[in-house]
Amino acid sequence: MVMGSLRLEADLVVIGGGPGGYVAALRAADLGREVTLIDERPRLGGVCLLEGCIPSKTLINAVELATAAKDASRLGVTFEGLTIDPVKLRAHTDKTVATLSRGVDQLVKSRGIDVIQGRARFTGPRSISLEGGEVSGIDFRDCIIATGSRPRTLPWSEGSGVWTSREALQLPDVAPGRLVVVGGGYIGLELGLVYAGLGSEVTVVEFDQRLLVGADPDLVEIMVKRARKQLRAIQTESKVVGVTRKGDGFVLEIQRGGERELMETDRVLVSVGRTPNTDDLGLDHTAIALDAGGCIPVDEQCRTAAPNIYAIGDVTPGPMLAHKASREGKVAAEAAAGHSSAFDNRAIPAVVFTDPEIAWVGITEQEAEAQGLAVLVGKFPLRALGRARTLGRTEGLVKVIADADTKLVRGVGMVGPWVSEMIAEGSLALEMGATLEDLMVTIHPHPTISEAIMEAAEAAAGAGVHLPR
Repeated sequence: MVMGSLRLEADLVVIGGGPGGYVAALRAADLGREVTLIDERPRLGGVCLLEGCIPSKTLINAVELATAAKDASRLGVTFEGLTIDPVKLRAHTDKTVATLSRGVDQLVKSRGIDVIQGRARFTGPRSISLEGGEVSGIDFRDCIIATGSRPRTLPWSEGSGVWTSREALQLPDVAPGRLVVVGGGYIGLELGLVYAGLGSEVTVVEFDQRLLVGADPDLVEIMVKRARKQLRAIQTESKVVGVTRKGDGFVLEIQRGGERELMETDRVLVSVGRTPNTDDLGLDHTAIALDAGGCIPVDEQCRTAAPNIYAIGDVTPGPMLAHKASREGKVAAEAAAGHSSAFDNRAIPAVVFTDPEIAWVGITEQEAEAQGLAVLVGKFPLRALGRARTLGRTEGLVKVIADADTKLVRGVGMVGPWVSEMIAEGSLALEMGATLEDLMVTIHPHPTISEAIMEAAEAAAGAGVHLPR
């Protein structure tokens, strides 16, 4: 890496230009801090915008449109000659990413934020060195670490030519004949279903006994039932222990129980989680010590063990989600500006953009049972909902979980069409301390999928009218 000779002084340095870092920089600038934003990439936006959330959802949308067109024959609408143009699909994805990245650039410039490209490492509690640009280092007053995360690899996958999510989203092969996805988490399932929709024969191999560990099994089961029709196979309780090249493809060695089998495939996608980017930051030159998971411990103001250094997003404990990072970015910026801001959110919503979508917030029914909590659970199936019938998409469910004594809403889960757009109502219910009655008496427009939230609340309270007694 090239290291420049120019050394600067800065008021507030933000390391990382993703949805946590650039939001923190914008908020801090609005509060009067002079901000310097550092990122290794030539474009701002981070993994989420450049090679994660945005390109993946663009591809998911294209595949869902094609699937909906094929399924429309059930409604009497038939399309002939339906094809997917890979060149146009790539171009549309690239344009979407570029447009949003330019939007971030414009927001940053409008605040007078200095942007420096380079690889930052701490050399002391108030200084960093930079590689890859004209600036050699910066002495700062305060700093916010927002360096994000990267795909986790497996011992056999490094240097073997297999894909991570980064390569898969570039559509190097629009429809490889056979694709094995190693990992049944949300990224693996989302991308596996994308490639299945593009025409590949997709097999998902998961180490655990079920997919999407951590999500409510009632919700996952409904999604998996539909996914099995789109995927070639789903193998649970299976572990890939080795890979070898065979011509242009691969041979995987899979261990299941006490037996091993060989599986040939054209492409392999490893999706087994993400690793925080904290291992090469020079944190040993500060008072910061990583936890067992490689994350940076922080307090409710996102402040680390070094009082002038804050950390947000994937480098801190908790779910690695862009919306969590953005919220923490605002908290850190406000705290660094002397405000009494705190990350005191009661719940962080999670969404899996499969088909159908899965979303949840707060406690699940299984977690409540494990903790010995007395709760009321209300379920409302979409097959009993008018809007779902009109769409021809009745595979789905909304579940509301409430405290048995106080009737306070403790969790909301849902699976079905567009639930990613509905889960914020559940988040708001938890944040405001809503009760079942609050959800029940809130008038939901008819006919909509969102009515299922009201119906599930009524079912939990024993007052449901649209379910048989």
